[in-house]
Amino acid sequence: MIARILKWLMLLQVLAVLGFACLAMQAWGVASPVMALLLAVAMLLAVRALIVARNFWQSRSFGSPVPQEYQLGVQGATRLFLGELRATLWTSSWGMLRPRLHALDAAKPSQGLPVLLIHGYVCNRGYWTQLSGQLARAGIAHDAVDLEPIGADIEEFVPQVERAIAALCARTGSNRVTIVAHSMGGLVARAWLRQHGAARVARIITIGTPHHGTALANLAAGMNARQMSRIHGAPSGWLAQLAASETPETRALITSIYSHHDNIVAPQSSAQLPGARNLAFGGIGHVALAGDARVLRLVLEEITIKNEVAQPPSAPHFA
Repeated sequence: MIARILKWLMLLQVLAVLGFACLAMQAWGVASPVMALLLAVAMLLAVRALIVARNFWQSRSFGSPVPQEYQLGVQGATRLFLGELRATLWTSSWGMLRPRLHALDAAKPSQGLPVLLIHGYVCNRGYWTQLSGQLARAGIAHDAVDLEPIGADIEEFVPQVERAIAALCARTGSNRVTIVAHSMGGLVARAWLRQHGAARVARIITIGTPHHGTALANLAAGMNARQMSRIHGAPSGWLAQLAASETPETRALITSIYSHHDNIVAPQSSAQLPGARNLAFGGIGHVALAGDARVLRLVLEEITIKNEVAQPPSAPHFA
């Protein structure tokens, strides 16, 4: 569904660019069609940039203090903004329009535990293109879910995750998986864990997940957005119930990777989960997190650690 919506939005953007180019030539006297098109594309990019800038402004207004070691200068802030703009443009204009994962080399045996990828709010499996490529090159079997309907209760996504885990285990012959989840996907993974227990999961790695809610969700649509919201500065009732249901043993299964400059999770400290393995970054936006080279290396390290523990000493593994 997301891919279809994005394709229609892409068509509307193309029509808007063509319309603006015609306007530039007819009403503003731009003689060159190429210059008119370039001007129209620049206007479209400016609008997209303003949306990203608004998210950064809103996230800082509700944000948590940035530790001294993660504070950015002008160059760092510029790289942060351009990196998030680039990631947003790529995922919404290409990656999620073609929601595909990379296939493993059939001639090589898969390595370690399989990985299930769970995307976030208003996304699909196309968000994971870069991580999927690295997993395929590492010989790690993986699959992803497409959570639908878009605005459903998070609890409604749990059966989809359960079916995906069962199918991945059946396909690979493994009795456990590692879950990697972005944003809302981390909450979906925790909701699945609450219902189905930890017997079939070696580790849950969340990336930019609003474990204690985000103020920006108050402005979004859907039941899942309300569940991710913060009411008077406190997590929603659903988030509070989810947290109360978890034991120290459950939290120890989770690695939470987050950025002190997340432009969607606000306050950014909401991604810190007590009892979990919390790993912080700076200078990375929300959408850019799962495509950043540093984050990808860390995710693969976390997966590799669990694979090494899960295998007998003589078994080959990704290193």
